[in-house]
Amino acid sequence: MKALLLVLALAAGVGEEDMPDFSRPWTLRQCTEWAMDHNLTVARQENNVAGREIEQNTSHWSWLPSVSAQASENFNFGRGIGGDNTYERGNSSTTGFSVGANMSLFDGGAIYNQIRLSNLNLEAAVADLEKARDDIRVSVAKAYVQILYNYEIRDVARQQIAIDSMQVARLEQMFASGRSSAAEVSQQKATLAQSQVTLVQAENNVRSSLLELAQLLELVSWEGFSIERPSVSMEEIAIGHPDDIYADALGIRPAIRAEQIRLEGTKRSLAIAKSAYYPTLTLSGGGGTNYYTSFDAISFWDQLQVNFSQYVGLSLSIPIFSKFSIRNRVRTANLNIHTQELALRQAENSLYKEIQQAWNSAVNARAKWDASQQALSAAEDSFTLTQAKYENGKATVTEFNESRNRLMKSRSDAVQATYEYLFQTRLVNFYRGSSLDF
Repeated sequence: MKALLLVLALAAGVGEEDMPDFSRPWTLRQCTEWAMDHNLTVARQENNVAGREIEQNTSHWSWLPSVSAQASENFNFGRGIGGDNTYERGNSSTTGFSVGANMSLFDGGAIYNQIRLSNLNLEAAVADLEKARDDIRVSVAKAYVQILYNYEIRDVARQQIAIDSMQVARLEQMFASGRSSAAEVSQQKATLAQSQVTLVQAENNVRSSLLELAQLLELVSWEGFSIERPSVSMEEIAIGHPDDIYADALGIRPAIRAEQIRLEGTKRSLAIAKSAYYPTLTLSGGGGTNYYTSFDAISFWDQLQVNFSQYVGLSLSIPIFSKFSIRNRVRTANLNIHTQELALRQAENSLYKEIQQAWNSAVNARAKWDASQQALSAAEDSFTLTQAKYENGKATVTEFNESRNRLMKSRSDAVQATYEYLFQTRLVNFYRGSSLDF
């Protein structure tokens, strides 16, 4: 199966350098770097940046004159003007060559503002690219933490099976010596079977979460893919107040920067629209020559030399009435400015809400972790006492299983709180410019 996937990948144009190495578990940094290089959303944004770069280059060269060359061949039948500029009767042909150039001397600032607009469009595209990368970083980190959580839950399920297996073996020995009933043995075996079902579900959750991350990374094959378990420190991290986080995020978040740049772009578009109110002054010049078959007294090359002429001129165009099209373009540009101001405010509001939610989740996760640690400590003490009582015959198997279930749930809650706090605190600091890594 792996060989088939490898062949399909190579057939699709995937080179050896793009084949993932699953010989060792991947760190979060490796996952993020792979996503940056292979995620299709990021790739589309990179293409958008390349397109804006071409647009910028085109705008920067718009100051230069336009130069063109022409060649023509005309056939005349009947009376027409000959090479000596007199009317003649008969068929003739004319061959012409010319070169011309024109350059805008004044256009109301349209070219200048178009260049500035292309610069802003490129900056906005770069900000959009960085936003796409940030979105992928957050998604990868979230999926990575989910796998870590599922790893821990699987470990808890395995511990639960170990405890149940020991109790089944103990009860079977006690039953053989007549100190336990068949009902107790059957009840404990049923508990063990349920624990095995829980482990199967935990294994499935691990595979599902690994698949989700692999799909996010655009991995062709994910068989053998696993992630590294980092050492987790639960040292309390100062995350500050949401307003302070928001103030820091406004100046560095690419989503906000992109909307701010687009607002500047709409103002440049307004200046471009207003430039149509101004007259335009164009400089033009060129040269050309002709050859007339009716004027055969002079050879082809001599005619080209004799008939060569040059010209230079200025053209002034003054807008008088444009059927209100210029006015409406200006109105539209003003409307676009207002629309973009609303888009910027919406982006700022969305950012503030995201920060509030992340901050609140981080605070709640810390409180939940503190409470889960107390509950876990109490559950462990209770289980230790119940187990001792059970082994001395002072507690029933039902009481033992209930105590064990409380312990397993407390461990599960503690694990969930740990990774929730880990992700949320990193996310809050990510809004302030820190790297999303652990």
